Amino acid sequence: MATRVATLSKATRTWVLAGTILGSSMVFIDGTVVNIALPVIQSALHATAIDMQWVVNAYTLFLAALMIVGGSLGDHFGRRRMFVTGTVIFALASVWCGFAPNINQLILARGLQGIGSALLTPGSLAIISATFEGKERGHAIGTWSGFTAITAAIGPVLGGVIAQYLSWRWIFFINIPLAIAVVAVSAGIPESRDDEKVHHLDYAGALLATIGLGGLTYGLINAGAVGFGDRAVIAALALGVLALAAFIAVEARARAPMMPLTLFASRTFSGANLLTFLLYAALGGVLFFVPFDLIQVQHYTPTEAGLSLLPFIAFMVLLSRWAGGLVAQYGSKLPLIIGPTIAAVGFALFALPGVGGSYWTTFFPAVFVLGLGMAITVAPLTTTVLEAVDEEHVGLASAINNAVSRAGGLFSVAALSLVVLFVFNMRLDASITALHAPPPLTAHVAAKMAPEREKLAAAQPPQDVPAQIRDELRSAILVAYQSGFRAAMLVGSVLALASAIIAAVLIEGKPRQKVGSSGTKIGP
Repeated sequence: MATRVATLSKATRTWVLAGTILGSSMVFIDGTVVNIALPVIQSALHATAIDMQWVVNAYTLFLAALMIVGGSLGDHFGRRRMFVTGTVIFALASVWCGFAPNINQLILARGLQGIGSALLTPGSLAIISATFEGKERGHAIGTWSGFTAITAAIGPVLGGVIAQYLSWRWIFFINIPLAIAVVAVSAGIPESRDDEKVHHLDYAGALLATIGLGGLTYGLINAGAVGFGDRAVIAALALGVLALAAFIAVEARARAPMMPLTLFASRTFSGANLLTFLLYAALGGVLFFVPFDLIQVQHYTPTEAGLSLLPFIAFMVLLSRWAGGLVAQYGSKLPLIIGPTIAAVGFALFALPGVGGSYWTTFFPAVFVLGLGMAITVAPLTTTVLEAVDEEHVGLASAINNAVSRAGGLFSVAALSLVVLFVFNMRLDASITALHAPPPLTAHVAAKMAPEREKLAAAQPPQDVPAQIRDELRSAILVAYQSGFRAAMLVGSVLALASAIIAAVLIEGKPRQKVGSSGTKIGP
């Protein structure tokens, strides 16, 4: 390394911790404020539901595909340099997001944000690991985790307040002062890189991963509008599959792969990542669709919608230390079966509320149970991933698992949107057919509603029909969205239950055998 831990003063280490916390907090806040503001953004920019999927997925796509290579760039060119570079890119992209005049520019800016985050996110913990050692490293990571958890907790509330009382554009502008502070504090962070290894950056792997994830995401999202028979959809899905197949082939032969396939020789490591993909796919769907239901169907204010999710994050923060201790007492297998099973119940509970009713009897039980299930799961899952590989690959294993969780959310928003749109259209068709109106008027309503369907709950009935018909259509739109929302939540419940089954089958109940770089098991 370029710097030695022993030569760093206490003041320098304090600067390091402050800088990495500020940088990570900026990303964590942005990740939680945006979802709450999505219904407001949709209304302000007259966007469709497909557009809103891209607002989320453009960011997640580049973050998931480039996070691992972002860590490698830090090792190669300098961790502080990549950390600051990522911060500057993220900040510039945030300015673009805030000033975006239309939905297309917002989507492009969100993609640039994802690239900045892919450089910034892996750098924060890498800098801490390079600066602290022994017990001090554990305390530093604990402090970092605590502060980032707090920022994640205030994100939904902050997003709701800003969207309601200021403008949705300010949820992006708040990143600017944070980014300036990160760059200023980073001046006191010593540079570090891994000089002990010869770095061969896996550009081919990064490109193929991006094309593969992008092709599948594009195909799934656009299938909701034009169907799976569309040539562009077929081409995108085929390109995605071929690119991911090529990615696996390249990683198997690469001199320094961004995702060494030998790590997956561990059944526990493979199982933990499959569990992660399924569970975070379910969670990604909830975090995307619930704000639309709360704001557009239940008529919560953005602030109330943000506050409604606070118990979920509070459980994650307050119970994380306790959940981490479950591994030492019971091993990983039991918590990773029980936690996702409880989460599956929580997802199913989201399917129960109708329109209206008290939050405490409708959504709070679902938020409470889901938060409990995820709190039991997350810390044991992280421990399982890290203990399934040897010490040399701990950082890479963590990055892979993080990328897998992002990929799960990426695909779930696209795939579950297909479910919601299909059920929404089916239910709305039935309601239009059942209208108390003459056939010519019914046909006119169906034609006028066609372009509105892609807005889902934000769809508006035609204004040139009788008031009674408009009122019936408004109610039909909300009921149709709720039907689609319930179907998505039930699919999420199945995914969570499947992740519990994966834990039962693949996660070892005994101490894990670690896998070295050659793919051979280490230990008894």
